[in-house]
Amino acid sequence: MQPYWLGRCSVLLVLLFCALISLGAAQGSTVSAAEDAEIGEFVAFCDFSHRAQDDPIVLPGLPGGSHNHDFFGSVVTNAATQLTDLLNSDTTCDPIGDRSAYWVPTLYDGSGNPVAFENGTFYYLVHVDNHADVQSYPLGLKVIAGNAAATRPGEAEHIKWSCLGSGVSSTGNIVECPAGSRLELLLNFPDCWDGVNLDSADHKSHMAYSAAGACPSSHPVVVPALQFKLRYATRGGENFTLSSGPGYTAHGDFFNAWEPAVLENRLECLRTLTKCGPEGYPEEVTVSEQLFLPMLTR
Repeated sequence: MQPYWLGRCSVLLVLLFCALISLGAAQGSTVSAAEDAEIGEFVAFCDFSHRAQDDPIVLPGLPGGSHNHDFFGSVVTNAATQLTDLLNSDTTCDPIGDRSAYWVPTLYDGSGNPVAFENGTFYYLVHVDNHADVQSYPLGLKVIAGNAAATRPGEAEHIKWSCLGSGVSSTGNIVECPAGSRLELLLNFPDCWDGVNLDSADHKSHMAYSAAGACPSSHPVVVPALQFKLRYATRGGENFTLSSGPGYTAHGDFFNAWEPAVLENRLECLRTLTKCGPEGYPEEVTVSEQLFLPMLTR
C-alpha cells in the first residue's frame, strides 16, 4: 500500500495537469507562446505625470526655454534632469523598474486648451531578423523620434495619427475620429545604436533605424524598437495643434533609466519572439502562475 501523502500528491498532480490542459484549450492552446507569436514584445504602461516648458535633451539647463511638453514615467523630469535624478525618483510606470522619462509636445484643442490623455502605452519590439542579437539600452541613452522642425506633412518621420477602432489615419496631419473613437499618436523610435555615444549633437546621429531586417554597419548594436502609443481623451480635429506646431511636427523623447536587471530580463521576450505584459512574462504564463504556483509552494 502506498503512503497516504504519495496518493494525495498524485491526485493533486493529475488535477493540476488536467487544469493546465483545460486552460490551454480555453485560450486556444498555450503550449508555447514563442511558437505562436509573430513578434517579440514587452510593454510599460505609464500614466501622464506633468507638463512643463522643458526639454532635458534638446535644451538642457534652460527651464522654460522649450515649447510645452507632456511627461510620462519619471515624476521629476525637467530641464536640469540627470540620470541619477531619474534612478532615484518615483515613476508613473508599470513596471516600477522603468524609471525612464518619456515626453511629447502638448496637444491643444481648437480653443487652445491642453488635451488630456486616456493612457500611455510604451511598446518595446524587435524588427531585425536576428532577434537573438538585441541588447539592453545603456543607462542614460537619449533618443528622439519624429521631426519637430518639419515644415510640411511630407517631412514627418516615423509618426502616425490614428483613431481607436477605426481605419482613419494620417502620417502627418492630426485627424478627426468618428463618434465613439479616440485620437491616438504613434511614434516609432530607432532600434540601432552606434555602440559608443549616449547622445549626439543633433540628438539623432548616434541612432539609426534598421532596414531589411538588419542594422547598418555604422550602428551595429541592436536595441529594442520603442513605440509610443498615446491615446487622447478627444476625437481630434483639423483645428487641433501641437505646442511644436502642426500635426506633422509630432515627436517624442526617451531618456533611458530602466533598472538594468529589469530591462535585461525582458529582453528574452524579444530574443524568443514572445509577447509579454508589464510583468515581463508571457501573458499565458502569468495566468497559469496565478492559478497554480500557490498550490505548488504550500
